[in-house]
Amino acid sequence: MVKNLSIGFRHKLFAMLGLCFVLIMVALDQTVIGTALPTVAAELHGFDLYAWVGTSYLLTSVITVPIFGKLGDEHGRKPFILAAIVIFTVASALCGLSQSMLELVWARTLQGVGGGMLVSTTFASVPDLFPVAKDRLRWQVLFSSAFGLANVVGPSLGGYLAQYWGWRWVFFVNLPVGLLSLLFVWRYLPRIRHSDQPPERLDYVGSLLVALTLCSFQLLVEWLPLHKSPALLTALGVVGTLAAIATVWWERRCPNPVLPLSMFSHPSLAPLLLLSLTMGFCMFAVMYYAPLMLQGGFGFSPNEAGLLITPLAVFITVGSIVNGRIVARLPSANFMLFVGLGFFAAGALLLTQISATTSHAQIVGVMMLCGIGLGMLLPNVTLFVQASAPRTQLGVATAMLQSMRMMGGMLGMALGGTFISHLYLSGVKGALEQQHGSQWLSWLHDPQILVNHELAGQFAASAGRAGASAAALLEAARGSLVGAIHVSQWAVVVTLLLALWLARRVPPVNLHARNVTVAKGTESE
Repeated sequence: MVKNLSIGFRHKLFAMLGLCFVLIMVALDQTVIGTALPTVAAELHGFDLYAWVGTSYLLTSVITVPIFGKLGDEHGRKPFILAAIVIFTVASALCGLSQSMLELVWARTLQGVGGGMLVSTTFASVPDLFPVAKDRLRWQVLFSSAFGLANVVGPSLGGYLAQYWGWRWVFFVNLPVGLLSLLFVWRYLPRIRHSDQPPERLDYVGSLLVALTLCSFQLLVEWLPLHKSPALLTALGVVGTLAAIATVWWERRCPNPVLPLSMFSHPSLAPLLLLSLTMGFCMFAVMYYAPLMLQGGFGFSPNEAGLLITPLAVFITVGSIVNGRIVARLPSANFMLFVGLGFFAAGALLLTQISATTSHAQIVGVMMLCGIGLGMLLPNVTLFVQASAPRTQLGVATAMLQSMRMMGGMLGMALGGTFISHLYLSGVKGALEQQHGSQWLSWLHDPQILVNHELAGQFAASAGRAGASAAALLEAARGSLVGAIHVSQWAVVVTLLLALWLARRVPPVNLHARNVTVAKGTESE
């Protein structure tokens, strides 16, 4: 162990490549599973556990993010990244070997632990390697490129593997990526601690309370659009609220809190964390429901919809690269927050105007606007948090940023789903009453009929036998769905106005200052 961090360009490049492999592995897993899951559930005869394949992963990953962010600050991040890679890779193998849906859910639960550890430690390793924010920004383009690549390739790769290799390879594909990341991280990533003092004991009570709070609220958000029992939803809300109150009470008195509450009153960190929450809400509300509008509302095939959505992911990378070339040269880096929000808001506003007659080129242009905006927002928010947080709290601050974004995403998906379902059903009821076809509500009450060709065929046959026009009824349902999604995108536009207000509250960030000192109190292997 030596007391400074003197790493050459080649060493840093390979260390960053190792972290990029980690990011690709996590991002691929989140994108390939979606297209393969129907095949998985059919083969394992487990449609009753369909949602839990995703929920189990999210539950454990959201819980572990803040805990291992804190542990990384105390002990250094390298040991936890190595452990997380092993856990994630082994869990991927167990997913691929699962013989029942229940086994798959448990394997995904373990995989979520590894995924949460990786998210909380990987992003925080970048300021360890690059203390100067200006240098860090240039290197973070690698992260954005890796993330964009995984998002572009993931959905089509999942469909290809499930169709030609078998669904198990959707999980086995993580194994070579995991081995590569393990090799690069073990060999090239230094172990860095930002303190001369011995690591403090983990706040076990705080960790348990944080886990209970996040778990309760996540289940509440996930189950809200599924119309679960009101008693169950109320119980989750009460438990989550009480756990949150207990967390605040305990963390204020704990000498080494797992969740430093000072971050939420910090003049720079507080608006950035809330901005991350709004970004997660808006990003997932667009990414999750724009494909539904294209397929269910306009009748596009999954392949057509996928191609039209792809520019969103591609231009997140493009926006990040452009941002990296511009932001370091500006006297005020905060200006790029407003530019990114402007692009994203323009794209969200145009989404409210898309119709079945909108050309493919125009839809691609809208997706490009949203992608460029996100590409300028996401890296800057991360960079600003890392520039503003004390060096001993880099990990927990970065982890909280990711947690807020994930919670915002869950809110965007769940509340958006509830909102769209309510407006869609209301619209369908009105349309059926006008056409004197209320007896068909049992068929059309769920938008699923608009994307399930087999179910739509059964409805057409039933309506035909009764002398009704199935095409007209389905067209009315499509119109109701498009209208509902348009209203949800107006909600995104309004939320982005709130984000503009939050961006105005972020104090000026100096990217030319060396905000993280590593010459003293840093251990390197």
